[in-house]
Amino acid sequence: MRNNIEDKTLLSVVFTLLVFGLVMIASAGVIYSQTRFADAYYFFKHQLFFGVFPGIFVLYFLSRIDYHFWKKLAVPIFFASVVFLILVFVPGVGSRVYGASRWIQLGPFSFQPSEMAKLAIIIYLAAWLEGRGVQRIKDVFEGLLPFLGIMGLIGFLIMKQPDTGTFGVIVLTSFSIFFVAGARIQHLAGMGLLGACLLWLLVKLEPYRFDRILTFLDPGADPQGIGYQINQALLAVGSGGLFGVGLGHSRQKFNYLPEPVGDSIFAIIGEEVGLLGATILIILFVMLAIRGIKIAKNAPDMFGRLMATGICMWIILQAFINISANIALVPLTGIPLPFISYGGTSLVFLMAAIGILLNISKQANIND
Repeated sequence: MRNNIEDKTLLSVVFTLLVFGLVMIASAGVIYSQTRFADAYYFFKHQLFFGVFPGIFVLYFLSRIDYHFWKKLAVPIFFASVVFLILVFVPGVGSRVYGASRWIQLGPFSFQPSEMAKLAIIIYLAAWLEGRGVQRIKDVFEGLLPFLGIMGLIGFLIMKQPDTGTFGVIVLTSFSIFFVAGARIQHLAGMGLLGACLLWLLVKLEPYRFDRILTFLDPGADPQGIGYQINQALLAVGSGGLFGVGLGHSRQKFNYLPEPVGDSIFAIIGEEVGLLGATILIILFVMLAIRGIKIAKNAPDMFGRLMATGICMWIILQAFINISANIALVPLTGIPLPFISYGGTSLVFLMAAIGILLNISKQANIND
């Protein structure tokens, strides 16, 4: 039976994360903003007007669209994301930043197609796998091989940019959807082994990836070279202690820590609000995960269950990888912290995903 009440638990967690993110971007980005744009609050204002405001509108709009509507658009959305991923390599359309082709420039606006691809692959796989049925999903030729073909296409375009972190998030999210849809454990184990071999090959082919592995294994080996970023992040987190040095009083944001409003923002959080503040942030993500799992479990049909699973896993995996990278539990990957890191494209698509999740929740039988 349809539930007309908004999921207040999910909304409360998401909006708390949004506010937390804006506060930390305002604090962490003061020096970086002043240095690059002669405006101490450039990143804060840009995130507010090009990320939060349009994101809230998208969330509101999509939460009122029956999620079954996306099944009809799954194929066009997927192929549109593929086209955009190709366009980043077209001169005059795509732009290259820090040696990576990840952006499309649309006049004064920039757009990151890989963020669209995260949501597009979730919608497409949910529709495709539901249409297959459990028995065909378990079959090698009708389930496993087509799934690997889809992963291969998206993976090739993402790695060509290159963007290993995003590729990892998409692959792990897709595996979780495939598993919930009814894939054989043997097939998943085989793909895991294949993935490990491909990862080893990718590391061997690109020196910078090998450097990241070396830095992960021994962060102190080259603190002024390849280990600079992780050492500065660990210094920030370590100096925060239990309660932090105080909001706005970070030392590492004074051009010591690269990308203090982006990939490294969790290190600034650890420094300014300490273990207590960082723990509260992690609890918020855990609450979001629990709510997402509950929505997936109670979804009215397989399509809703698979989409809810994918959205939940995308957000939680990305948060886990970002936080772990900042405290040296995994190699540095360069992916943003959901709802917290600076980035309008990322935030808008995250809010779109939450809008869809809210609609699934409306139609799920959840007893609060």
